Amino acid sequence: MTAPANSRSAKTTPSQTVGPFYGYALPYEAGPRVVPGWRPDAITVRGRVLDGAGEPVPDALLEIWQADENGEIPRRPGGIVREGHDFSGFGRCGTDPAGGFWFTTVKPGAVGAGAPYIALLVFARGLLKPVATRIYFPEDEAAHAADPLLAEVPADRRGTLVAEREGDRTYRFDVRLQGEGETVFLAF
Repeated sequence: MTAPANSRSAKTTPSQTVGPFYGYALPYEAGPRVVPGWRPDAITVRGRVLDGAGEPVPDALLEIWQADENGEIPRRPGGIVREGHDFSGFGRCGTDPAGGFWFTTVKPGAVGAGAPYIALLVFARGLLKPVATRIYFPEDEAAHAADPLLAEVPADRRGTLVAEREGDRTYRFDVRLQGEGETVFLAF
């Protein structure tokens, strides 16, 4: 005799991720170089991707999307192979064994009333979908006060969205996927 259908308990199955397959085809040699480093307005944004225990994530993939230095969003076709002067507003970098990543780009101008930022997508093991965040710049503190997105983030968490200046043209932005100091991620 079998139990009535309404007396059986439902069992959940574990969630699974596919991949990561990022080491093949997705990263490309020029991916982190949105602009060449020799440009006078070039900046470097670098950092590490860390898991909840503070350990590096050596197989993550990061993408940046941004406006140019005038706050204009590129509308022309971008390319994987850049001619040394083209700006597509897009970059892609896989992490190294220490979880490190870097991009050479330009500091974006403000788009609308918000503060200048770079949009960042993080693809990593254990994530079914990429997580999205933003990279703001410390010298734009006055603009941060008027930024509509930052206004929605609790004051004690806003610092996870602001890069640290490490020199004239270098910024550091670590991505903490969970745990203490977790980066604020955005839902769309």
